[in-house]
Amino acid sequence: MSALMLNLGFLPGLLADVSVSALGASIVFAAVLAAGFFLLVTVIKNTYVCPPSEVLIFSGRRRILRLPGGQASDKPEVGFRVVRGGRAMRIPLVETVERMMLTNMVIELSVTNAYSRGGVPLKVQAVANVKIPSEEPLLHNAIERFLGYPREGIMRVAKDTLEGNLRGVIAELSPEEINQQKVIFQQKLIEEADKDLQRLGLVLDNLQIQNISDDVGYLGSVGRVRTALVTKNAKIAEVKASASAHVQKARNQMQAEIAKIETDMQVSQKENERRIVEARTRREAEISEVRGQVLAQVAEAKAQLLQWEARTEQVRRKLQADVVAPAQARKTKAEADAKAAAASITAQGRAAASALTSLAQAYTAGGRNARESLLLQKLLPVFEQLTGTMKAIKVDRLTMLPMAAGGSAGASGLGPQVVVANEQMRAATGVDLLAGLGRRFGGAASGSEPAAAPPPPPAPTSRPRKSE
Repeated sequence: MSALMLNLGFLPGLLADVSVSALGASIVFAAVLAAGFFLLVTVIKNTYVCPPSEVLIFSGRRRILRLPGGQASDKPEVGFRVVRGGRAMRIPLVETVERMMLTNMVIELSVTNAYSRGGVPLKVQAVANVKIPSEEPLLHNAIERFLGYPREGIMRVAKDTLEGNLRGVIAELSPEEINQQKVIFQQKLIEEADKDLQRLGLVLDNLQIQNISDDVGYLGSVGRVRTALVTKNAKIAEVKASASAHVQKARNQMQAEIAKIETDMQVSQKENERRIVEARTRREAEISEVRGQVLAQVAEAKAQLLQWEARTEQVRRKLQADVVAPAQARKTKAEADAKAAAASITAQGRAAASALTSLAQAYTAGGRNARESLLLQKLLPVFEQLTGTMKAIKVDRLTMLPMAAGGSAGASGLGPQVVVANEQMRAATGVDLLAGLGRRFGGAASGSEPAAAPPPPPAPTSRPRKSE
């Protein structure tokens, strides 16, 4: 325990030494912190950031100028350095920093009374785009001429330079060339102006001619002439185009009509072919149908023929039995009767011939009185017949016919002749013509009944002549 107390006796001195050392360290740390802060502020204030549209020019120190590719410039040493994009630090109390804008500057150009070739004053309006280049050594020319110069002053210098170049180019060209060949005019103007601007440290990006006019009406007159010519050519071209269009339209219509006709012809041809095929098919079908009908009719006819043959045979046999056999029998009987009658007639003829022969012999032997006796013998049968008819006559009506004026019966008129004829007809046939006419036409004879027809005279009987 006592030893431990002896070891702790030096602690107060040690603690005093530690407190003094801590205070010194604090002072040193604060000094270092202050120095660091000052250095940081100095660095921040002297560090510059350069955007792409600007360049930083650090002036105050000399440096060797090197062109792109390591080539030496006409001015090997300059009193500035250029920073394009990025960041850089300025050395305090040694260098100064200035900025230059690389953005585009739009310059409007207007030139009046600029005499062209031929002495015609023109008025030209154009627009140019100019900028400070970022490449060396053009940038050095711009730094030497326009560092610290306001932007409006740079634009005024560029405008005066471009207007001078514009007047120079106008003096070399005629108004027609300037007005008609604007591309050539712009190209010459850019070539002339670019050389002067590069000496100033500027770059001409673009130049456009906006308007070209004159106060004396020269371009207007040329324009009217050309307008009239263009109008004339346009009208001629329009007429030609219209004529060509009409011709083409007519040709198209003709081709369309021809195509339509050809199509119709092809359709008609296909239709005809279809009809021919259909007709052939229908013809074959109709031929087959008609052939079937004909074959059916032929078969039916053959069947009917067989039936008719059987019917014919049946009729033939019937006729043979009903007609032919009786006819042959009647024929045989008639032949037999005819032969018998012929034999009788032959016998009678022979008897008559024999009688006539005997009469001729007796007539020859009688001498003079043979004729009278023969005539008397023939008249006796006639007288018998005459007297027989007179006994049977019954007078029903007697008509007295008037005589003609001359007293001759042959000179009578038509009426008596008609009456006589009627009486004769009625006496012969029993038909009273006048009575029939009276019944038909209501004549006077309508009420009289027709007289009964007299009986026909008996047929004379042929008696065989008696031989005297």
